[in-house]
Amino acid sequence: MKILIVGTGGVGGYFGGRLAQAGHSVTFIARGAHKEAMEKNGLEVQSINSDFSVTKVNVTEKISEAEVPDLVIISVKAWQVKDIAQQLKSVIGQSTMVLPLQNGVLASDELKEYLPEKNVLSGLCRIISKIEGPGKINHLAVDPTIVFGECDNSKTDRVYALEKVFNDSGFKGRVANDIQSDLWKKFISICVSAWLAVTRSTYGEVRAQPETRKVMRDLFDEVTELAHKKGINIESDFVDKTMAFIDTFPPESTSSLTRDVWEGKPSELEYQNGSVVKLADEIGLDVPVNRFIYYSLILMEKKARKK
Repeated sequence: MKILIVGTGGVGGYFGGRLAQAGHSVTFIARGAHKEAMEKNGLEVQSINSDFSVTKVNVTEKISEAEVPDLVIISVKAWQVKDIAQQLKSVIGQSTMVLPLQNGVLASDELKEYLPEKNVLSGLCRIISKIEGPGKINHLAVDPTIVFGECDNSKTDRVYALEKVFNDSGFKGRVANDIQSDLWKKFISICVSAWLAVTRSTYGEVRAQPETRKVMRDLFDEVTELAHKKGINIESDFVDKTMAFIDTFPPESTSSLTRDVWEGKPSELEYQNGSVVKLADEIGLDVPVNRFIYYSLILMEKKARKK
């Protein structure tokens, strides 16, 4: 399978590396020192599931230089999706599948503003990973998984074929029964990232302190109520399961949004807690915890985007 990885960070680097290791023809989009290191030394991945490397890597800066792929995995930050969609027009074939793995619940709709609907899937991933250095990816926690499907939840031959490709490549792939439900479940859980940023604390620290743990729980409850109001199917015990899941994270772990805020970089704040506030305002739902967290970080976000 010809695969294009747009965004070779912790997510794209890990999953693209596994797919290349399995023998697929993978092209990575990367820039600067990261690209140079991959061209010279290949891609190295440290992983809790065993380290691996890909010695010969096809990497380029420009999407337009890639061959028409069978699959595009988009693993850039959420705010970059619209720009990427416009660049993809030149390499999308009739049967190309475009799979976004962004945090939030807007990526597929944003892609369909520029690309044919038939090419676009919906998806998410579960992994805690990051760029450790040029040409090096570090998978720190969580069993790597891609959950995906057709945007209308139809069960097609192509999604089941892709599920097999993923599972044969050393990570879990699963066709969702209800991809909207799965997207919102992840959305609920990741919105705590901004709370870590506000408290300047790790998952371990936030979950261990009773007061900050309560805020985390309240945050999840608010987003779950929003999901229910929007007709999304979320089980009644989902927040309990989410709290238990976070209790399994390595104590020192954080998230990409958290680290971006701490480092003064643009973050996905608008696509996480910002989206909660905007979607809640549209239906007249009060979300005071998410609103406080969003407002607490909005000035830092604006400053980061002016750099």
